[in-house]
Amino acid sequence: MSLAGISCLVTGAGGFLGQRIIRLLLEEEEALAEIRLLDKAFSREALRNFGKFQGKTEVKILEGDIRDVEFLHRACQGVSLVIHTASIIDTLGLVEKQLLWEVNVTGTQMLLETCARCNVQHFIYTSTIEVAGPNCKGDPIFNGDEDTPYESTSKFPYAQSKRLAEESVLKADGQMLKDGGVLMTCALRSMYIFGEGCPFLQGHLDKCLLNKNVFLRFSRKEALVNPVYVGNIAWAHVQAAKALQVPQKARHIRGQFYYISDDTPHMSYADFNYELTKELGFGIEPWLPMPLTMLYYFSLLLEIVSFVLRPFVRYIPSTNRHLVTLLNTPFTFTYRKAQKDFGYVPHYTWEEAKRYTSQWIASIVPQRREYLKSKKA
Repeated sequence: MSLAGISCLVTGAGGFLGQRIIRLLLEEEEALAEIRLLDKAFSREALRNFGKFQGKTEVKILEGDIRDVEFLHRACQGVSLVIHTASIIDTLGLVEKQLLWEVNVTGTQMLLETCARCNVQHFIYTSTIEVAGPNCKGDPIFNGDEDTPYESTSKFPYAQSKRLAEESVLKADGQMLKDGGVLMTCALRSMYIFGEGCPFLQGHLDKCLLNKNVFLRFSRKEALVNPVYVGNIAWAHVQAAKALQVPQKARHIRGQFYYISDDTPHMSYADFNYELTKELGFGIEPWLPMPLTMLYYFSLLLEIVSFVLRPFVRYIPSTNRHLVTLLNTPFTFTYRKAQKDFGYVPHYTWEEAKRYTSQWIASIVPQRREYLKSKKA
């Protein structure tokens, strides 16, 4: 399986996952003809990183808005593969629902329409575990797969937006292209992604540093989840892209979604933060700040306050019922179907993923301390 000589567009290329996908594509032994990097803006560090790996593949930087039809048309012209990672991730409700919809749902639909007009043959969508749940009842899943029955009832805007976008992607499979060809699509539902540069990990680290090097206990120990290393979820995208080039494999993949995990040990989100940093001398609180039921109703109270204040001021609570349920429900999935259908196996072991992530955390601790001190002052 090879991507030799193809032209590929990666949306969200300046983001945490997008950068890692680009790196793997540029490291391919059989070089792609061209990789187009699309994002609203690129940091200097991201551009510097892309420069390190440039070889025979031509790299084009495209800065623009995914809601701009003309920009999307220019970006997709002459491309045969699109890897669509761009989206707004919002677990707290910080982003206005309209903007979330415009980017995550409408942006995806516009990109699919553009692909049909520009004869793009293959489309891979980065979905999320939140499309499946957990639901508002907190029903658990242990080692689930794509056939596990589950009543998903989440009305949280981010989860809804990703679900609708994924549905659009899978429905678009088989759509006729302008040149008479056929669009083939699939979606990769990622677990929580960790690794070097993870913005969520950095946020938890900041709170830990402000709490005298002790991580906050925001999930109970029994709430087992299986996060995935950024290098492995990026590798799954590359493997799926290669498989779509092979007609016999593409037949099984197209129109399907896949859970992507790796061999990370199952533990709660809070204990996972501790696992990555315990060798650095960090601790973790032994208990939740209050019993789980009380925490749930406290979050409901904050949501009511937010609703009452809405005509006068925009108050975003630091937690909500969706987040409490998400962080305290056992929810684990296997990658067996991805392994069977397109040969995905983790590119990095758990030991490697932990080492690289812990080293990154150790490297940013001094600057985060300084930043938090200056912010306090």
